[in-house]
Amino acid sequence: MFEKNILTFNPGWDESQNKVDPFDDVRTIQKHLKDNKLKLESEADENTSGPASMVMYDPYGNTILTDQHV
Repeated sequence: MFEKNILTFNPGWDESQNKVDPFDDVRTIQKHLKDNKLKLESEADENTSGPASMVMYDPYGNTILTDQHV
């Protein structure tokens, strides 16, 4: 599915995929990263709520996926 190493974060889920509340929404995390001038490969639509994702790469080219399901 992915050609390189990938690190995935799932806001709103714990390590067993149980819902947690409260949690930082992917759009809040995305805003923080953009405010700090980090480049995103794909972005969550800031005008929506609920499930969304964003992707960025670390300095070695590995994918960092933030994938919110709730």
